Amino acid sequence: MAIDNETVRRIAFLSRLKIEDDKLAATEEEFNKILHWVEDLNEVNTDNVEPLVSVNENNLTLRQDAVTDGNQVEAVLRNAPQKEYDYFVVPKVVE
Repeated sequence: MAIDNETVRRIAFLSRLKIEDDKLAATEEEFNKILHWVEDLNEVNTDNVEPLVSVNENNLTLRQDAVTDGNQVEAVLRNAPQKEYDYFVVPKVVE
């Protein structure tokens, strides 16, 4: 699989990246290098290799999920640029 300029533009649009026209060729080359590297990984023999859940063999200790401090709506929203009904107001990012 190879990436072309149109695919780079589509990926940039979907990921909300601004890629200048003079950088499209370099980005295309970088994407193709990444895909080539992934194809190289597919050639690695993983027979008799047990899948990992985590690279760490330590089990994490879980804590009780309990509220330790709360009811500080005013303090939390004090520095908010915009707030409404005790919530942060943010710009719409999904079309």
